[in-house]
Amino acid sequence: TLTGRVLPVGGIKEKLLAAKRNGIKTVLLPRANERELKSIEPEIRKGLKIHKVATMREVLRHLF
Repeated sequence: TLTGRVLPVGGIKEKLLAAKRNGIKTVLLPRANERELKSIEPEIRKGLKIHKVATMREVLRHLF
């Protein structure tokens, strides 16, 4: 958002599968999607380092 908040997104399972398929090992996930993440099978999450973020400041910390 314009205030720097990271909003929830849809299709978390599909996004994680696409990340794995493309060799991505680190994923930033909106903290607001944490409940959805817990419902995703462990074998999909396996091998991914998932960081939950709520603000753009947190996003930037992971990027630089």
